[in-house]
Amino acid sequence: MSNIPETGRTRRVTIRLVVLQILVLSLLATLGGRLWYLQIRSASEYTAKATGNHIREVVEPAVRGEILDASGRILAANEARLVVSVSRTSLLQQKDGGKGVLGRLADVLGMPAKDIQEKVRLCDAKTPQPCWNGSPYQPIPVTKEATTQQAMQIMERREDFPGVTAQPTAVRHYTGVEGANAAQVLGYLSPVTDEEVTKSATKSGRDRYLPADQIGRAGLESVYDGDLRGTAGITSLEVDNLGRVIGTAGTVEAQPGNNLVTSIDARVQKVTEDNLLQAMADARKTYDKVTSRNYEADSGAAVVMDVHTGRIVAMASAPSYDPNLWAGGISGKDYQALTSKESNFPLLNRAIQGQSAPGSTFKVISTTAAVQAGYSLDGTYPCPTSLTIGGREFKNFEAESFGSITLEKALEVSCDTVFYGLAYDQWMKDGGIKPKKDPGDWFYKTAHQFGLGAKTGIDLPAEVTGRVPDRQWKQSFFDNNKDAWCAQAAKGGNSYSDQIAKENCVDGYVMRAGDSVNYAIGQGDTLVTPIQMARIYSALANGGTLYRPTIGKAVVSPAGDLVREIAPHEDGRIPGDQKLLSYINQATAGVVTTGTAAWKFTSVGWPQNKIELHAKTGTAEVEGKQTTSWLTTYSSDYAVVMTISQGGTGSGGSGDAIRRIYQALYGVDDKGNIDSGKALLAKPQAELPKFGPDGTAIVKPAAYQYDRPAFLDPAQPTGGPAYWTTAGPALEPTRSTWNGSSGRGR
Repeated sequence: MSNIPETGRTRRVTIRLVVLQILVLSLLATLGGRLWYLQIRSASEYTAKATGNHIREVVEPAVRGEILDASGRILAANEARLVVSVSRTSLLQQKDGGKGVLGRLADVLGMPAKDIQEKVRLCDAKTPQPCWNGSPYQPIPVTKEATTQQAMQIMERREDFPGVTAQPTAVRHYTGVEGANAAQVLGYLSPVTDEEVTKSATKSGRDRYLPADQIGRAGLESVYDGDLRGTAGITSLEVDNLGRVIGTAGTVEAQPGNNLVTSIDARVQKVTEDNLLQAMADARKTYDKVTSRNYEADSGAAVVMDVHTGRIVAMASAPSYDPNLWAGGISGKDYQALTSKESNFPLLNRAIQGQSAPGSTFKVISTTAAVQAGYSLDGTYPCPTSLTIGGREFKNFEAESFGSITLEKALEVSCDTVFYGLAYDQWMKDGGIKPKKDPGDWFYKTAHQFGLGAKTGIDLPAEVTGRVPDRQWKQSFFDNNKDAWCAQAAKGGNSYSDQIAKENCVDGYVMRAGDSVNYAIGQGDTLVTPIQMARIYSALANGGTLYRPTIGKAVVSPAGDLVREIAPHEDGRIPGDQKLLSYINQATAGVVTTGTAAWKFTSVGWPQNKIELHAKTGTAEVEGKQTTSWLTTYSSDYAVVMTISQGGTGSGGSGDAIRRIYQALYGVDDKGNIDSGKALLAKPQAELPKFGPDGTAIVKPAAYQYDRPAFLDPAQPTGGPAYWTTAGPALEPTRSTWNGSSGRGR
């Protein structure tokens, strides 16, 4: 027998029962609270979710808005193509899962059955492309290249192709109107990603991405995507627990996107592209005495800007590509072929992303800097054959000597040694290698005042800043590269780069005399873009205003009504008073009449007394490469800038091409005669195009159509070579040489 009294045993049982009751009551209370929360407190929320579980959306893509040139010519449109689509819902309702239908469809379309089966399968983490990333209730396109005969076979034999449709669908098309390519300006489309769809899920209207959407990935298509894309239509389908459609819950009609009017003139764009390509072709036939081979002319860019507004009339970049390769989705074969190393990055817009030293085109900035530092416009300055600074000889171009000359003459004949002397003198005043606490640094400050070292703000994506190699940059560059320089120096090599590494390892942060004098003629570590130089020379033409470059001019509705105008924007002014501007204008006009560009303009019949042109030539030298050709010009209406990598001298590489662009603009023939009837655009077009009742732009027939001239090399492509790659970081050349050779060129 147990020694525990009966009363103690009973007490223990009682305690256990009480504890058990408390636990049961607690669980019941918790369950009851949870039921109250779900059925009363959150009833509306969960009711909505439950309702959503049996609603599926079918998306009707909106018609994308068109991109027009300044006169209303269509640059980017929507081309009707016969698209064959398959409904997965219908396939799943068939006994064999739709295999028979897909097999018959493959026979009609002349496609492998496997390809069609892969296109209609749903994407997930384990399924490779191709697959369908959209709604499973959305008709899935299997081809956008169907012929009329194929479409007729499908539609006439509906019993053999249940769930298959063949109908016209809008696909993006880049028209090449007037022969203009404009690939880097227009950009291209591609499907949204899962991440983009997820991030936009809480948004509405045009801000929400749907799985079937195509969005702009480059150029104007990207910047103005929100205006162009429109709002997709959505049909809500009711489905049962097996996913079968049992009814329609509502429909929201698709809203087409707005149209974008640009400042581009398609005819001038064509002329600019053709002449850039021709200049590159001519350069490749020209012998380079320095490297003992022809110039490579591997890439280039050109810009035509309205000096009164900053609007872009034409922008060309070479090499280029065909943007229609993206229409309907680019094939893997094309993508692989066009992204090879030999492509030389055609997706790169070199007008806003190509960086190089500006050569002597920089001297208008150095002249302004000298005046701000206190040097007189009325003074004269020595122009010897060379200067020895810091133990190095800095030569003038072809060892020319002009004696004591004015700054105007120095600009006209592009005398390097005048600017070497001014920069060295200023460097000494700032303390030399032991700078003052607050050095003047006028040559660097002035460059920043001209807008260099910063983006211009053009309405295109991925613009780069260029570089002003001032003291702050020198210190940052030293901090980032000291270890690499010292490691190279430790190897004891004797090459030019080894010598530079040895110097930089010790005091690479110091602003040396060589840095300053090379910088003054646009060499050294200075980097600019063509759009920056076009903006600067436009400011010289218009009296000093720095306009923000723009391509978009207005957004209009599909009916042709103005939605909003994109007005010109003044960002500031270049330094210097009107006396200085007039002085520089006179000097740059002299470059055309008697200076370094005369042999490409007035010497061959340009009517300078009727249409006054201004110019500055530049030949930038980069270690390990041939010289880069720069030519920056302006008239009373336009700034035209061209640069060709490894293309020779400034006027030699780009002079003929820029003259021909002006000839087309103003209607000037090769003998200097002006025919206004043949002028493509004697004055920039200020007004917007007119639109008809149906929203279509009314394009006035041109009095003169530009034809591809006979001088163009037929071997050069008009729409761009078949080479391109994904956009990457802007190309940056190797370190500029410090041998004191000229940045001007003839």
